Amino acid sequence: MSDKKMTSSRKHHLKSVMLQIAATWIQEEKKEIIAAKQAYMAENCPSANKSGDQAALMDICKKMAALIDKIDEERYDLESKVGKADKEILELRIKVVDLAGVKKPALKRVRMSADAMLKALLGSKHTVNMDLRANLKQVKKEVKEEPLEAAGDWRKNIEDKADRKKMFETS
Repeated sequence: MSDKKMTSSRKHHLKSVMLQIAATWIQEEKKEIIAAKQAYMAENCPSANKSGDQAALMDICKKMAALIDKIDEERYDLESKVGKADKEILELRIKVVDLAGVKKPALKRVRMSADAMLKALLGSKHTVNMDLRANLKQVKKEVKEEPLEAAGDWRKNIEDKADRKKMFETS
């Protein structure tokens, strides 16, 4: 077979055909559901005969009350069965997790100083402060002091700088 790709127009055509078929299936399914509901209602709930005297109507009401009670009992039984099944499913899920074992989550890298790490490990026992800079040699900076006279007369300062500029230009 050749490895030809399907054109986009062909893809769109097939997609629209599939959607049309799915839409007809959904409509048919809805019609079937409605027909099933009507059949169930016709079978289980016959139409009420409203003509007659009061005693006949009271008899119909008693029959309907009995049917309602019966249906309510069935609903209660089904609810209890569903509740038991849910509990059993939950217990089985817990057993599956226990049998599979707990997976360790991926640990994230955390930036901590040595002091913070020791404090986390040792708790309140940690009193030693690991200051690594404390052991370094102290170096004093020598500040170059310029005479105040040079800063006093700004014209001389400019002339000195002009001489320096000429020195760089000539070389």
